[in-house]
Amino acid sequence: METIDRRGARRLALARAGLLKPRWAGFPSRALGIGASARKACHRVVDQFGYLQLDTVSIAGARSHGIVLQSRLEDLDAGLPETLLRPDGVLFEYWGHEASWLPMSLFPVFAFRRADFVHHPWWGDVVGAHPQIADEVRRRIRDDGPLRSLDLDGANRGGWWNLKVANQVVTALWSSGEIAVRERVNFQRTYDLVERVIPAPLLDRSVPESEALEILLLAALRGHGWAPAGTLSRTWRLTRRAGAIRAALGRLRERGAIVPCRLVDESAGRGTDGWIRPEDLELADRLLRVRPRSDRGVLLSPFDPVLWERSRVRTLFGFDQVLEIFKPRQQRVYGYYCLPVLAGEHLVARVDLKANRKAGTVSVLSCHFEEPRRPGAVEAVGTALGRFGAFAGLEPLGGP
Repeated sequence: METIDRRGARRLALARAGLLKPRWAGFPSRALGIGASARKACHRVVDQFGYLQLDTVSIAGARSHGIVLQSRLEDLDAGLPETLLRPDGVLFEYWGHEASWLPMSLFPVFAFRRADFVHHPWWGDVVGAHPQIADEVRRRIRDDGPLRSLDLDGANRGGWWNLKVANQVVTALWSSGEIAVRERVNFQRTYDLVERVIPAPLLDRSVPESEALEILLLAALRGHGWAPAGTLSRTWRLTRRAGAIRAALGRLRERGAIVPCRLVDESAGRGTDGWIRPEDLELADRLLRVRPRSDRGVLLSPFDPVLWERSRVRTLFGFDQVLEIFKPRQQRVYGYYCLPVLAGEHLVARVDLKANRKAGTVSVLSCHFEEPRRPGAVEAVGTALGRFGAFAGLEPLGGP
């Protein structure tokens, strides 16, 4: 079995995430304007991970998907991430890691999930339980055109329409693949017939589940660099498929696409079995001879692909990544929506931000440095706040 140490795995994770040098992830460092080249740069970031997770919270002045993109692409226009999903055959919205924008090429790959979600995972057979609502939604989209989420509010039809149930039915129809999200306007979904959104060649193609798992596991590994099997599975929320996942990893290994690799953490006196692509094993070795800049600071979304798995962040960075949105105010340690600050290869601090669009400012409600404080950490936080403020069009108030 190959081995990799903690520093090698950390640098590889950042390199493949586009947070060291963009060329190691294969996308540009800048996205100027809102034209085709800037959109293409954003699409390349999505391609690298296979998904761009969505989240509604915008208290910091931008939503998670915008923060993820601005941390990789300098000079990004703040409006571009909000309009990235369009009926142009490039991206589609579906359950990837969570609700995500995904490369259109993955649409056939998720046939197994659409089959799983014929009955919605939260609400069960809500479509079968409310056939009138489901038929009305289908009719309206077919005859009247795309249906916005907001349009459901005025859809009363003689007393049987229930807004909460209608939203559940629409979400269930989307989850099972009967309809598709055409675009988002002001972050509100617009639904349409799936054949009006997904290109016909992809709509007519179905990838067998065994092949789909191979594609998804390899895509997850491409974004992570090195990762245990559990992390690869959780990247796509692949539940109740342990045997099939082991078999898929075995087939990838037989083809030479991946190799087993043990993370050796001498400081913790333990190791963790995982997987790596052969080309990334070579890259990890080269990265140990590179000196990342320690003064480069950038804010990361708490839902960044590098950060969403708390145990992995603790292993690679020695950083306790917590999200305290659902905690009562008095129980929060760091703040409501803290964004970690990356400097070079280290997470050096976290800031809790609150935007005031009318005033054109973003206030730093709190700033917590990791201990022991690394040299240049204060400057890194200042750089990160300045870059984020320029992206969001907001003047940072306060700071370290």
